[in-house]
Parts: sequence; structure tokens; C-alpha cells
Amino acid sequence: YTTGLTQVANSTIRTNLVNQFNDLRTQMDQLAKDAGFNGINLLGGDKLSVVFNEKTGNGRTKLDIQGATLSAANLGIPTAVNGTATTGQFNIQNDTDLNTTMEGLTGALSSLRSLASTFGSNLAVVQVRNDFTKEMVTTLKAGADNLVLADSNEEGANLLALNTRQQLSQTALSLAAQADQGVLRL
Repeated sequence: YTTGLTQVANSTIRTNLVNQFNDLRTQMDQLAKDAGFNGINLLGGDKLSVVFNEKTGNGRTKLDIQGATLSAANLGIPTAVNGTATTGQFNIQNDTDLNTTMEGLTGALSSLRSLASTFGSNLAVVQVRNDFTKEMVTTLKAGADNLVLADSNEEGANLLALNTRQQLSQTALSLAAQADQGVLRL
């Protein structure tokens, strides 16, 4: 008698889980559709090209990231039903269907982990290039600042030295001209 009650209780629990399972399946599809940014949805099968320089042809370096079309159906996640299952469905009351679906969910999870790993490694490449570019900009900016940055005391001393040389040159030229005229008078 207790086994019969347990089976009825399990059946009721499983019946309640049908809607939850199907809602999660629908939410997963909607999440994949809404995962776009700037018009590109890698979970919708779009391709993203990240260009690292401004060159063209063979000199151009870029990273192409091909997305995957994700949906519950593509991942092999069937719809739960409480009764007779048809193609693309499983009967939540049938333990064999549940085990088969569990194996399918494990495979879907492996596929998602693999895709996440691929996206993660591509993200790492882009972040390394971004960090390198930021550091290069900082270095070049510091170098440019050093080229135009002047010590006013040193530059003032250089200007005074140049002015003194110019005055001495003018005085020497004037004296040389006077000496030439003195020789002519003799």
C-alpha cells in the first residue's frame, strides 16, 4: 500500500515538474536569442571579426570568432510531456525516457562547456591584445610628452647662451670691419 502512495506522490511531483522543465527550455531559447550585442549574436550563429590593426591585405591581423546557433532543439533537449511522447518529446512519467533525457542533457552541457571554452580562449586573446595596445599607447604618449616637455631653466640658459654668441659674433664682425677700414686709411 505504501508503494502505491509513493508512486502517486512521485507521479504528482513529476506532473508539476513538466511545466517547470518546459519553462526553463523556453527561457534558454529566449536567452540565446537575446544574447546579442551591437547587432552580433554569437549564440545566434553570427560571426564576429576583431581587427587588431588598420592595415589591409596580408598585413591585416584579425581574429574571426564563429558563433553557434543555440536552442534547446539544437542541443537535443526535448519537450517534457505528461503522457504519450511524440518526436522531440519525452514522457516525464517514464523512467527510461527520463534516463535518456538525462544523458541528452549531459551531452548538451558538454557542448555548452566546449563552446564556453572556445569563447573564453578567444576572449583571452582579445584581452591580451587590448592590454598590449593600452600599454603601447601609454608608452608612446610618455615619449611624446618627453619630446615636447622642456625644462624652462635649461631652455632659458640655452637662449641666453645663443644671444651672447650672436652679440659676440656681431661685435667681432664689427671689429673686423673697422680693422679693414683702418688698414685702408693707412
